[in-house]
Order: sequence, then structure tokens, then C-alpha cells
Amino acid sequence: MSSHLLSVDSLSRDYVDHLLRVASRMEPIASRRKVTRVLEGAVLGNLFFEASTRTRISFNAAFCRLGGSVCDTTGFTFSSMAKGESLYDTSRVVSGYVDAIVMRHPEQGSVAQFAEATHVPVINGGDGPGEHPSQALLDLYTIDKEFTRLGKSLAGAHLLLTGDLKYGRTVHSLIKLLSLYAPLRISLVSPPGLEMPSALIDLVESRGHRVEQRDSLLGDFGDLDVVYATRIQKERFTDEMSESFAGVSQEFTVNRAFLDRHCTPTTMVMHPLPRDSRPGANDLSVDLNGDSRLAIFRQTDNGIPLRMAIFATLLEVDELIERDLRDVRWFVPKTIGVDDAPYQGS
Repeated sequence: MSSHLLSVDSLSRDYVDHLLRVASRMEPIASRRKVTRVLEGAVLGNLFFEASTRTRISFNAAFCRLGGSVCDTTGFTFSSMAKGESLYDTSRVVSGYVDAIVMRHPEQGSVAQFAEATHVPVINGGDGPGEHPSQALLDLYTIDKEFTRLGKSLAGAHLLLTGDLKYGRTVHSLIKLLSLYAPLRISLVSPPGLEMPSALIDLVESRGHRVEQRDSLLGDFGDLDVVYATRIQKERFTDEMSESFAGVSQEFTVNRAFLDRHCTPTTMVMHPLPRDSRPGANDLSVDLNGDSRLAIFRQTDNGIPLRMAIFATLLEVDELIERDLRDVRWFVPKTIGVDDAPYQGS
């Protein structure tokens, strides 16, 4: 493991397992029962040159819950890059101000280029259609927690990844991360032209996993353990592609009817968000709201302990957490969402 987190490619199975264990230890802090100040005095630079809500705020909250503070930059307009400054110069300058950096950029490979100029830890918050390693890690953490609760094993599990598998950087990182584990059955369903890159399929198959590709959600899948839906990334389309794929998301809708046909009461439904909830968008149907199989909000909540674990390990304070805990002093609600479904079987 390097001093940066740029790609799932740099992660070993041992490191990932360690990170998940650290994330589990962060749960009392993430759930607002305990407070720690192990990063008191440390400053995070959040550089987001592409739109973000969840990832940016999640990284901010994770760093603050460890006792640090955050400096935010969003968009090119308010950056010196608008004046022609290079990634190298920006990296070196910002590194003089902060102790860790999270960066999102629309160009694939840009975050790795940025990291070449500094020894300050840099975390890839998404580089165009490339990767999103922290999202994949929190997805794996979510799957591990849900399977443990349900008494299920990841070995031999059947996962369905559907939607935009070409430009969806979250599934690129996730499928590589999953391939480090026991053999899985993975079904890939996408519109023609938006298939998972063949190099990723070859990698996963070379590690002993069974991969099946389809162009429709119709037909029989057998029992599914995980359904992972992704939004069609229209912002990455050319004008010609936008015309070709107009309305295509309606053919790749994961809704209650789909779950009732293909899933069990213990199937979990995931999505990296945002989902397009507008009428007719048919991204991930809102008719699943309140269904205990819908894990998307538990998934986003899990981003806090996982990203806390990333900061703690990169800044080498993960062994200090238990020595620096105290109870919270403010009001904390018993549940976060007013319509959060109870866990299945709880």
C-alpha cells in the first residue's frame, strides 16, 4: 500500500481486510455515540473539480469526526486551474497547506498525475470514467456487514451489476475489488454500447470468477444476493450517443416487480447514487422506498466509518482510536431517516 489511494489496483487483500476491520472500529464514532480527536490540528484539502454531494460531504464529515478540519474547493471557476495552472503546480502548492487531499476530476488519470507531485496522502474521489476506490471499499464494507447480519457468505454469491457499466467508475473499482475474494457469480447487464470494459472482465475471469453478460433484465437470473444498479452516465455522452440512448434507462429499471421476480427476502439492492428520482427517469425505482432490501441509505451511512478508516490508516493513527474516545454530548436521534426500513429479520 502506497501513501496514496488512487486505484483498487494498489490494494492487497490483506490491506482491504485490515481497512474493513478499522472501519468496524470506527462505527461508534460514525454513529455519533463516541468522539475522538486523533486528527486534531490536521487539515484536509477537498479539491472537487466535478460535481459531488455525497462523496465530498462524506469525506468532510469523516475527517471532522476524527478531529480534523477541512478546506473546500469546488469547480474550476474558483481554482487557479482556470488561469492555466498545471496539476503539478496545484498539487505542490496545496500540499504545503494541508495534511491530506481528496481530489475529484473529470479526466481519467488526472488524480494519479496530481499525486506524482507530493508525498502528502492523495485520495482519488473519482477521475472521470476511471475509478472511485473509496466507493468500492464502502460498497464492499456494506456487503460484508449485510451478509454477516444475514448469516450469508460472500463465497459463491450471485451479484448483478446493471446500468452504465462502461462509464460507471464505481462498478469498475468494485468488480476489481470483489475479484480479490472467493469465486463469485457475476451477471453484467447493460445497454449495447455501455458494456463493462473487456479488460476488466478478462481480469475477473482470470481470478476464477464466473462472469455472464446480458443486454436485458428480462429472463431468469436465479436467486440474486446483490443487485447493484448504476445510473446511465449521460453527462459523459457525445451528442450522437445521447440521441442513441434516449430513454434507454427505462429498459434497465430495478423496481419492486423485478425484485419480486428474481430476488429473495434477503437480497440487497445497492446504488452508488445519485439516483434520478424524477418521473420517467427509471433509474432505480422509488417504489422500493421503505423496502428493507433497499440498502442504499445504509450504504451511504457506511461511507463515514470506511472513509474514517482510510484517513486513519494513511495518516497512521488507526492504533490510537480506542485510547482517545469519549461520549458525545449532543442529542442524537435513534434513527436517521423518518422512513428507514428495519433490517430484514431484525
